[in-house]
Amino acid sequence: MISFTTFIYTVILPNHLQEITHFVPTSKPPIIHGQCAIIMFDVTARLTYKNVPTWHRDLCRVCENIPIVLCGNKVDVKNRQVKAKQVTFHRKKNLQYYEISAKSNYNFEKPFLYLARKLAGDPNLHFVESPALAPPEVHIDLAAQQQHEAELAAAASQPLPDDDDDAFE
Repeated sequence: MISFTTFIYTVILPNHLQEITHFVPTSKPPIIHGQCAIIMFDVTARLTYKNVPTWHRDLCRVCENIPIVLCGNKVDVKNRQVKAKQVTFHRKKNLQYYEISAKSNYNFEKPFLYLARKLAGDPNLHFVESPALAPPEVHIDLAAQQQHEAELAAAASQPLPDDDDDAFE
């Protein structure tokens, strides 16, 4: 049985990692012996997506060959700055990607289920109970999100850009 407490501590949130990297030398990040990770960026802030390659590199330096999920958060917000076709890093690094909204609970369980399946080595693993959630703070526009997901699927069939991830504009 996998307990979420065994790997929740490896979750990386952009603001948290930025604060840590200011105080800890990059040769010794504080995330050691992690079994899996979630790298999360904010789809309403381009800078957070631009930092994903650095966060991924720093994580992989100390936690080699662990399952990693990339999540684009705040998909409930209408003013999206990182468009679906611009999210290509996960394809370059063969990472699972999910669009989520913490405020609306949209897709919140998917990264955890993916990681639990990877850690257990069981693609059929499923959660037997839903966690007790606070009511959503916002309601997501499902039609708009389906449009974003369709754009993401269409983008996945396109060739990867040759440019470096640091050139994201």
